[in-house]
Amino acid sequence: MARLARILDRADELGMVPLLGLFYFGQEPRLHGEPALRRAVRETTDWLLARGDRHVLIEIANEVDVAYYKSDLLKPHRCQELIRLVQEHSAGRSDTPAGRLLVSASMAGGQIPPGHLLAVSDFVLLHGNGVNSPRGLREMVARCRALPEYRGQPILFNEDDHFDFDQPDNNMIAAVSSRAGWGLFDYRMPGEGFDEGYQSPPVNWGISSARKRGFFRLLSEITGEQPQA
Repeated sequence: MARLARILDRADELGMVPLLGLFYFGQEPRLHGEPALRRAVRETTDWLLARGDRHVLIEIANEVDVAYYKSDLLKPHRCQELIRLVQEHSAGRSDTPAGRLLVSASMAGGQIPPGHLLAVSDFVLLHGNGVNSPRGLREMVARCRALPEYRGQPILFNEDDHFDFDQPDNNMIAAVSSRAGWGLFDYRMPGEGFDEGYQSPPVNWGISSARKRGFFRLLSEITGEQPQA
Protein backbone atom coordinates (compact mmCIF):
# COMPACT_ATOMS: atom_id res chain seq x y z
CA MET A 1 0.00 0.00 0.00
CA ALA A 2 2.93 2.32 0.65
CA ARG A 3 4.16 1.71 -2.87
CA LEU A 4 0.67 2.28 -4.27
CA ALA A 5 0.45 5.53 -2.31
CA ARG A 6 3.67 6.76 -3.93
CA ILE A 7 2.33 5.92 -7.39
CA LEU A 8 -1.00 7.67 -6.79
CA ASP A 9 0.71 10.74 -5.32
CA ARG A 10 3.10 11.05 -8.26
CA ALA A 11 0.27 10.56 -10.74
CA ASP A 12 -1.62 13.39 -9.05
CA GLU A 13 1.43 15.65 -9.35
CA LEU A 14 1.59 14.87 -13.07
CA GLY A 15 -2.13 15.43 -13.65
CA MET A 16 -2.72 11.75 -14.43
CA VAL A 17 -5.80 9.67 -13.61
CA PRO A 18 -4.82 6.14 -12.51
CA LEU A 19 -7.15 3.24 -13.18
CA LEU A 20 -6.77 1.15 -10.04
CA GLY A 21 -7.58 -2.54 -10.47
CA LEU A 22 -8.69 -4.35 -7.31
CA PHE A 23 -8.81 -8.01 -8.34
CA TYR A 24 -6.94 -10.22 -10.79
CA PHE A 25 -7.46 -13.93 -11.31
CA GLY A 26 -3.85 -14.71 -10.44
CA GLN A 27 -4.37 -13.33 -6.92
CA GLU A 28 -7.98 -14.30 -6.24
CA PRO A 29 -7.05 -17.55 -4.41
CA ARG A 30 -5.48 -15.43 -1.64
CA LEU A 31 -8.96 -14.21 -0.67
CA HIS A 32 -11.29 -16.85 0.73
CA GLY A 33 -14.97 -16.41 0.07
CA GLU A 34 -17.33 -13.55 -0.66
CA PRO A 35 -16.91 -11.87 2.76
CA ALA A 36 -13.19 -11.42 2.05
CA LEU A 37 -13.89 -9.92 -1.38
CA ARG A 38 -16.45 -7.49 0.01
CA ARG A 39 -14.15 -6.52 2.86
CA ALA A 40 -11.32 -5.87 0.39
CA VAL A 41 -13.59 -3.57 -1.61
CA ARG A 42 -14.77 -1.65 1.45
CA GLU A 43 -11.30 -1.25 2.95
CA THR A 44 -9.72 -0.16 -0.34
CA THR A 45 -12.52 2.37 -0.76
CA ASP A 46 -11.97 3.64 2.78
CA TRP A 47 -8.21 3.90 2.18
CA LEU A 48 -8.64 5.97 -0.99
CA LEU A 49 -11.19 8.27 0.61
CA ALA A 50 -9.07 8.76 3.74
CA ARG A 51 -6.23 9.86 1.48
CA GLY A 52 -8.51 12.30 -0.31
CA ASP A 53 -7.81 10.79 -3.73
CA ARG A 54 -10.05 12.57 -6.23
CA HIS A 55 -8.16 11.42 -9.32
CA VAL A 56 -8.54 7.63 -9.14
CA LEU A 57 -10.89 5.41 -11.15
CA ILE A 58 -11.67 1.90 -9.91
CA GLU A 59 -11.65 -1.30 -11.98
CA ILE A 60 -13.22 -4.04 -9.87
CA ALA A 61 -11.52 -6.83 -11.79
CA ASN A 62 -9.66 -7.46 -15.02
CA GLU A 63 -11.65 -9.35 -17.66
CA VAL A 64 -14.48 -10.61 -15.49
CA ASP A 65 -15.74 -12.84 -18.31
CA VAL A 66 -12.69 -15.11 -18.47
CA ALA A 67 -12.96 -18.60 -17.00
CA TYR A 68 -10.18 -18.23 -14.41
CA TYR A 69 -12.19 -16.54 -11.66
CA LYS A 70 -13.70 -18.86 -9.07
CA SER A 71 -16.03 -16.53 -7.15
CA ASP A 72 -19.33 -15.58 -8.73
CA LEU A 73 -18.78 -12.04 -7.44
CA LEU A 74 -15.99 -11.66 -9.98
CA LYS A 75 -18.03 -12.95 -12.90
CA PRO A 76 -20.27 -10.92 -15.25
CA HIS A 77 -23.58 -12.06 -13.77
CA ARG A 78 -22.71 -10.74 -10.26
CA CYS A 79 -19.81 -8.34 -10.62
CA GLN A 80 -22.29 -5.46 -10.54
CA GLU A 81 -22.72 -6.16 -6.80
CA LEU A 82 -19.13 -5.06 -6.14
CA ILE A 83 -19.51 -2.07 -8.45
CA ARG A 84 -22.55 -0.97 -6.44
CA LEU A 85 -20.66 -1.63 -3.20
CA VAL A 86 -17.97 0.89 -4.17
CA GLN A 87 -20.58 3.40 -5.29
CA GLU A 88 -22.69 3.07 -2.16
CA HIS A 89 -19.79 2.85 0.29
CA SER A 90 -18.20 6.01 -1.12
CA ALA A 91 -21.41 8.01 -1.67
CA GLY A 92 -21.25 11.48 -0.16
CA ARG A 93 -17.66 11.00 0.96
CA SER A 94 -15.72 12.50 -1.95
CA ASP A 95 -15.25 16.13 -2.94
CA THR A 96 -15.99 15.43 -6.61
CA PRO A 97 -18.92 16.19 -8.92
CA ALA A 98 -20.22 12.65 -8.40
CA GLY A 99 -19.64 12.82 -4.65
CA ARG A 100 -18.19 9.30 -4.73
CA LEU A 101 -15.67 7.08 -6.49
CA LEU A 102 -16.25 6.06 -10.12
CA VAL A 103 -16.05 2.36 -10.91
CA SER A 104 -16.34 -0.24 -13.66
CA ALA A 105 -14.99 -3.67 -14.69
CA SER A 106 -13.30 -4.77 -17.90
CA MET A 107 -14.20 -7.46 -20.41
CA ALA A 108 -11.94 -9.80 -22.36
CA GLY A 109 -10.69 -8.91 -25.82
CA GLY A 110 -13.44 -8.29 -28.36
CA GLN A 111 -16.27 -8.50 -25.81
CA ILE A 112 -18.71 -5.83 -24.69
CA PRO A 113 -20.37 -5.82 -21.26
CA PRO A 114 -23.81 -7.33 -20.80
CA GLY A 115 -26.61 -4.85 -20.36
CA HIS A 116 -27.01 -5.29 -16.60
CA LEU A 117 -23.30 -4.58 -16.06
CA LEU A 118 -23.30 -1.64 -18.43
CA ALA A 119 -26.28 -0.18 -16.59
CA VAL A 120 -24.39 0.24 -13.31
CA SER A 121 -20.91 1.07 -14.64
CA ASP A 122 -19.73 4.68 -14.45
CA PHE A 123 -17.55 4.16 -17.52
CA VAL A 124 -17.06 1.31 -19.99
CA LEU A 125 -13.83 -0.73 -20.12
CA LEU A 126 -13.15 -2.71 -23.29
CA HIS A 127 -10.14 -4.72 -24.47
CA GLY A 128 -8.90 -4.78 -28.05
CA ASN A 129 -6.82 -7.95 -27.72
CA GLY A 130 -7.72 -10.33 -30.53
CA VAL A 131 -9.49 -7.58 -32.50
CA ASN A 132 -7.24 -7.57 -35.52
CA SER A 133 -8.76 -4.74 -37.53
CA PRO A 134 -9.59 -1.12 -36.70
CA ARG A 135 -13.06 -1.78 -38.07
CA GLY A 136 -13.59 -4.33 -35.29
CA LEU A 137 -12.83 -1.70 -32.63
CA ARG A 138 -15.25 0.76 -34.18
CA GLU A 139 -17.93 -1.92 -34.24
CA MET A 140 -17.39 -2.66 -30.53
CA VAL A 141 -17.92 0.99 -29.64
CA ALA A 142 -21.03 1.16 -31.82
CA ARG A 143 -22.45 -2.01 -30.25
CA CYS A 144 -21.99 -0.59 -26.75
CA ARG A 145 -23.70 2.66 -27.62
CA ALA A 146 -26.58 0.79 -29.23
CA LEU A 147 -27.45 -1.11 -26.05
CA PRO A 148 -30.56 0.23 -24.29
CA GLU A 149 -28.65 0.35 -20.97
CA TYR A 150 -26.00 2.69 -22.38
CA ARG A 151 -26.51 6.19 -21.01
CA GLY A 152 -23.56 8.08 -22.43
CA GLN A 153 -20.73 6.76 -20.24
CA PRO A 154 -17.16 7.30 -21.45
CA ILE A 155 -15.71 4.28 -23.25
CA LEU A 156 -12.08 3.27 -22.78
CA PHE A 157 -10.02 0.48 -24.32
CA ASN A 158 -7.64 0.06 -21.40
CA GLU A 159 -5.84 -2.88 -23.02
CA ASP A 160 -4.90 -3.43 -26.66
CA ASP A 161 -1.87 -5.25 -28.01
CA HIS A 162 -2.07 -3.92 -31.56
CA PHE A 163 0.38 -1.40 -32.94
CA ASP A 164 0.83 -0.37 -36.64
CA PHE A 165 1.35 3.20 -35.48
CA ASP A 166 2.84 4.20 -38.86
CA GLN A 167 -0.27 3.10 -40.78
CA PRO A 168 -3.06 5.48 -41.85
CA ASP A 169 -5.51 3.47 -39.75
CA ASN A 170 -4.90 1.34 -36.67
CA ASN A 171 -6.66 0.37 -33.45
CA MET A 172 -5.54 3.51 -31.62
CA ILE A 173 -6.89 5.77 -34.36
CA ALA A 174 -10.08 3.68 -34.57
CA ALA A 175 -10.80 4.14 -30.88
CA VAL A 176 -10.01 7.85 -30.74
CA SER A 177 -11.94 8.60 -33.93
CA SER A 178 -14.92 6.85 -32.30
CA ARG A 179 -14.60 9.18 -29.27
CA ALA A 180 -13.26 6.37 -27.08
CA GLY A 181 -10.04 6.25 -25.08
CA TRP A 182 -7.27 3.80 -25.94
CA GLY A 183 -4.51 2.23 -23.86
CA LEU A 184 -1.39 0.49 -25.18
CA PHE A 185 -0.76 -3.06 -23.93
CA ASP A 186 2.94 -3.27 -24.72
CA TYR A 187 4.51 -6.53 -23.57
CA ARG A 188 7.92 -8.00 -24.31
CA MET A 189 7.49 -10.65 -26.98
CA PRO A 190 9.57 -13.84 -27.20
CA GLY A 191 13.09 -13.04 -28.30
CA GLU A 192 12.83 -9.30 -27.64
CA GLY A 193 15.33 -7.47 -25.47
CA PHE A 194 15.02 -5.40 -22.33
CA ASP A 195 14.30 -2.18 -24.23
CA GLU A 196 10.97 -3.55 -25.46
CA GLY A 197 7.71 -3.68 -23.54
CA TYR A 198 6.19 -1.47 -20.84
CA GLN A 199 4.15 -4.42 -19.58
CA SER A 200 6.90 -6.94 -18.79
CA PRO A 201 9.07 -6.54 -15.67
CA PRO A 202 11.82 -5.56 -15.36
CA VAL A 203 10.77 -2.52 -17.38
CA ASN A 204 12.80 0.07 -19.22
CA TRP A 205 10.48 3.05 -18.75
CA GLY A 206 12.29 5.10 -21.38
CA ILE A 207 11.10 5.54 -24.97
CA SER A 208 13.59 2.88 -25.89
CA SER A 209 12.24 1.00 -28.90
CA ALA A 210 10.73 1.61 -32.32
CA ARG A 211 7.33 0.44 -31.02
CA LYS A 212 7.42 2.87 -28.10
CA ARG A 213 8.57 5.70 -30.34
CA GLY A 214 5.77 4.96 -32.79
CA PHE A 215 3.16 5.11 -30.03
CA PHE A 216 4.38 8.43 -28.63
CA ARG A 217 4.78 9.92 -32.09
CA LEU A 218 1.13 9.15 -32.91
CA LEU A 219 0.02 10.28 -29.45
CA SER A 220 1.82 13.56 -30.03
CA GLU A 221 0.09 14.02 -33.38
CA ILE A 222 -3.34 13.32 -31.89
CA THR A 223 -2.99 15.52 -28.82
CA GLY A 224 -0.85 18.29 -30.31
CA GLU A 225 1.53 17.96 -27.37
CA GLN A 226 5.21 17.66 -28.12
CA PRO A 227 7.12 15.15 -25.97
CA GLN A 228 9.65 16.61 -23.56
CA ALA A 229 13.29 16.20 -24.48
